[in-house]
Amino acid sequence: MKIILDTDQCEANGVCVGIAPDVFELDDDDYLHIHGDEVADGDLPAVTEAVAQCPKAALRLS
Repeated sequence: MKIILDTDQCEANGVCVGIAPDVFELDDDDYLHIHGDEVADGDLPAVTEAVAQCPKAALRLS
């Protein structure tokens, strides 16, 4: 699976970083970065939770 980020919706709240810090990172300018092109099987539960908890619905799985 792949994570899709809608940069227009993302407000860099960091909820996803708190849930899946191995996958998501906020830089010093509060831009969200996603590590890797595909979600590793071991990260899928946390990433699924991060997508569900995003307050702006800026993340989705494809």
